[in-house]
Amino acid sequence: MTAIQICALIVLTLLVSLTYWAGYRGGLIDGRIEGIDEGKAIQQSDNSGTIQDLKQSLDQAQAHRKQLYSHYERALAASKLGEPARQTLLEIAEKLRIAAETFSAFRTGKKLERDSLALRDRALTIADLLKPVALEDAA
Repeated sequence: MTAIQICALIVLTLLVSLTYWAGYRGGLIDGRIEGIDEGKAIQQSDNSGTIQDLKQSLDQAQAHRKQLYSHYERALAASKLGEPARQTLLEIAEKLRIAAETFSAFRTGKKLERDSLALRDRALTIADLLKPVALEDAA
């Protein structure tokens, strides 16, 4: 082997080694970047799952708040009604009782009698709800 061939062999070996080393380092870097990206994706999916759970909890809390607010509004409206409204309902119930008795005398008035009695019962139920409550019962 001549000196030029030996130098060419050394240069060729160095070039192959350098190419292999560059490919190896590039693969390591690509693998590291891919691993980091995959880790971020996993963490993001975990976070998105947590976010979805929190959104669902928020929606449930908002629905519960709306329900409680509607109860509050009804209670507030009922509290604004007082003794005059209760007396009016009792008068209506009495008039409905009289109407039911009148309708019972007619042969064709049975449905009207039933309707009048049902309305009277509803009016009495609402009047009972409006009855003033003693302070010790409320506590």
